[in-house]
Amino acid sequence: MPKPRSQQISLLNTPYYHICSRTVRKAFLCGVDKETGTSFEHRRGWIEKRLFQLSQSFAIDICAHAIMHNHLHLVLHVDCEQIKQWTTADILQRWHQLFKGTLLTRQYLNKQPLADYQLTMVEQTAKVYKERLMDISGLCAP
Repeated sequence: MPKPRSQQISLLNTPYYHICSRTVRKAFLCGVDKETGTSFEHRRGWIEKRLFQLSQSFAIDICAHAIMHNHLHLVLHVDCEQIKQWTTADILQRWHQLFKGTLLTRQYLNKQPLADYQLTMVEQTAKVYKERLMDISGLCAP
């Protein structure tokens, strides 16, 4: 029985991982469907563009990639040293490139005044975002 990624990944042992993600029900990711003759090749550029966009936000580098007709392979490096250098604002800006965030995180980035308890909530939220920005499953999902 396969294990979830969270149980397979140990950043203490290695920051490098090979990931394979497949389509379901013989769906085509790229290439030409031989049964229908439909070309899905235009998707290759979309997928590649999105992967590189995500890698700019996450603390994960794409070392190598291959986009096949029904699956893709990624060799990823989780850069734990890079994320240690990020400030709360850096984390929130990266998160907001992909997601809306919360009202408080948006106010924080807009430099609006916040009460102490609100700043504490922003810091707690940034810790959660920080963990997600170094999660391989997050890079492969959005």
